[in-house]
Amino acid sequence: MRSFLRNPFSLILILIMAVRATRGGSFSDPVAWLFDMIMLIPGLAIGISVHEFAHAKAADMLGDPTPRTEGRVTLNPVRHFDAIGFLALLLIGFGWGKPVRISPYNFKNIRRSSFIVSIAGVVMNFIIAFLFFGIYYGFNIYVFRGGFINSQLSAALTPILMNIIWINLALMIFNLLPVPPLDGFNILTEIFDLRRYQFWNTLYNYGFAILIVLIMLGVTGRVMTPALSFVVNFMDTVWRFLLQSLL
Repeated sequence: MRSFLRNPFSLILILIMAVRATRGGSFSDPVAWLFDMIMLIPGLAIGISVHEFAHAKAADMLGDPTPRTEGRVTLNPVRHFDAIGFLALLLIGFGWGKPVRISPYNFKNIRRSSFIVSIAGVVMNFIIAFLFFGIYYGFNIYVFRGGFINSQLSAALTPILMNIIWINLALMIFNLLPVPPLDGFNILTEIFDLRRYQFWNTLYNYGFAILIVLIMLGVTGRVMTPALSFVVNFMDTVWRFLLQSLL
């Protein structure tokens, strides 16, 4: 996803949604709110880092040295930190990382390579969510025989593990929405070569405004909620089968 920091509407989005969150009582209990934010940090650090690292690594492997030159081929969260995105997370529960800059003309096949770079981030988010789902599922069902949920260890680890899973899945699904400047739009652009159509530039230029409207109207939430449920049910089925087969 391109940086919202480059778009003047980013602060407007944060302010509007922060006001809505305040009116909705999101900050009525500052201690609980702070605790929830602390529990989000591991998931956020992992989710954003692996997402941006995947973009950078894919571009680097496909012949573009730009991400490596800028120090982005790393899992270090600091290299992918975006101040405005973090502020948005604290205020409205929705944030983003510093985007990875690429130079497509360094690719031998621009469309194919750009497609791989665009999809790499969401694929990595899925892999991380899938692995951590298996860790949680395996500990609860097969290590603690169902007692993990009620154990002291669970009380400490469950919020962190679940946040890692949900944040990575949310990042994956949100970024797959076919709206600029999200990865989903870039993926469709490369598949159907949309740049050759006149509407592409117009849609891209107004994409951020469209995204704001969709978020404010709750359209993104109505799309993401069933999608999240579907993916979680899918992972549950797969891990149940794998663990029962292995053990």
